[in-house]
Amino acid sequence: MPNPKFTDTLFHPLQPKKEIALPAQFTFPFYYTPHELSVLAAQDLQSYLENEANFNHNFGLKPNAEGLVIGKMFGVMVVKDEANNLGYLAAFSGKLAESNHHKGFVPTVYDTLNPKGFYKIGEQELNDINREIEVLENSEAYLSAKNNLKVCLNTYETQLKALKQTIKEKKAARNRIRELEVNNLSVEAYENLLEELKNESIYYHFRLKDLKNDWKLKIKEAQSHFNKIESTLNALKEKRRVQSAALQKQLHQQYSFLNYKDESKDLLDIFKNTTVRIPPAGAGECAAPKLFQYAYQNNFKPIAMAEFWWGASPKSEVRKHKQFYPSCRSKCEPILGHMMQGLNVENNPILEVKKHDAPLEILYEDNYLLLVNKPHEFLSVPGKTQLDSVQTKMQQYLPNNKPLLVHRLDMSTSGILLVAKNEKTHKNLQKQFIKRTVKKRYIAVLDGELKTKKGIIDLPLRVDLDNRPQQLVCYEHGKPAKTKFEVVAVENGTTRIHFYPITGRTHQLRVHAAHSNGLNMPIVGDDLYGTKANRLYLHAEQLEFEHPVTKKQLKIVCKAPF
Repeated sequence: MPNPKFTDTLFHPLQPKKEIALPAQFTFPFYYTPHELSVLAAQDLQSYLENEANFNHNFGLKPNAEGLVIGKMFGVMVVKDEANNLGYLAAFSGKLAESNHHKGFVPTVYDTLNPKGFYKIGEQELNDINREIEVLENSEAYLSAKNNLKVCLNTYETQLKALKQTIKEKKAARNRIRELEVNNLSVEAYENLLEELKNESIYYHFRLKDLKNDWKLKIKEAQSHFNKIESTLNALKEKRRVQSAALQKQLHQQYSFLNYKDESKDLLDIFKNTTVRIPPAGAGECAAPKLFQYAYQNNFKPIAMAEFWWGASPKSEVRKHKQFYPSCRSKCEPILGHMMQGLNVENNPILEVKKHDAPLEILYEDNYLLLVNKPHEFLSVPGKTQLDSVQTKMQQYLPNNKPLLVHRLDMSTSGILLVAKNEKTHKNLQKQFIKRTVKKRYIAVLDGELKTKKGIIDLPLRVDLDNRPQQLVCYEHGKPAKTKFEVVAVENGTTRIHFYPITGRTHQLRVHAAHSNGLNMPIVGDDLYGTKANRLYLHAEQLEFEHPVTKKQLKIVCKAPF
């Protein structure tokens, strides 16, 4: 029998086997550890997806399944109804199996797939215009007129160039004749010669004028013929632009979102004061806005929320089946910022000021440079909201110098950082990094047992524009990124590993470890590409380089604290 919760109602009762305290504040959706109730709700939904749901959609979980493999983000929101009963709402991001409506899941804010809705009708009108444009652009009349104009212009240019060359050569020949015959002919004969040469010059002058006039008429006629068809084409394109803009505006106005204070704003209002101003494609279609909207419309009180990935990982992103992920930033942050107003939400942990009061451990120091052990969850350089960093501490430690960091580590990564005490030293050390003569070794613990003992990962990376600072694997626009690895030990479901980065891209080791085309095992404690823990188990353990003054090879080792 089908699970009745996913056929008869959108409020799915939650009945924990033990007493679980409600959270004091609602989940901060962009960085969170799922509450126990959210985990229970997610497990219940996952059980339904695994055993009962049939969407006619290929998540990439079953062998030989038909259709394009598309994993999907699902969301659960733990709520209380008006009778104080505890339950949860379920949603999926975007559409599923070419539909916005599935039993047991909250509806979309606006159904763009409704065949009788203005959007589908407007979309069909735009498709009709596109077909008109395509037919006209490929018509024999248009292609012939376009080609005729091109031939006219090219032929004119060719003939004009040839005639000008002839005129130039004839002029040079006349000049030579004048110089040769000036002393050989009588005055009368020489004057007759000059008259002949003058007439020749006039002749070519009129030939040039006639050529230009003839072709001017031919080109004007060809241009006029082409312009008649082109104007029709441009009118269609302008009509398409105007209708598309109007349809998009009308669509954005339909996406009107409530907040806890029962205030409503559409997408245009929400995004007008952001840096992008225009709502990005798909804004409002993620699971989180759908959950909030349905909760507010039906007087459910939001308690906690979580989102998880279901299915195979996409080729670019790092997504693990059943793993929890934060809401996307580019589309959801402005929308949820409005929708959570009035709701008691957890503070943004990213904005929490992280201080390190103890002095930093100096691993090596001389008159030109020093190497310091950066703690985990501590910035290399000051951030937008957080000033305390290795750089500021070095400025305090060396008040009479101008310390400069030669390279950086991610905030979550601990280990060796190289600091120059002056610009000359900094420039020399930077050259070594650019030339890749500096040898770096990181140690990490992977969440899983890796069978491959060593190798090289080659996956180009670029920033995820929807979720900065996360990175994507991108073969089209990504920068080359290579990492050599060597397994140290495998035990208790984890792998201790050495990484030797050949390039130095943002989050390179973290993505290369977690991505399905990399090692397919995230680093333990990776809150962006894996599962949050007490820390990220990644440490810059060894650095080897040439001293810029003594020219001796320095090898500095800093053992991992894990």
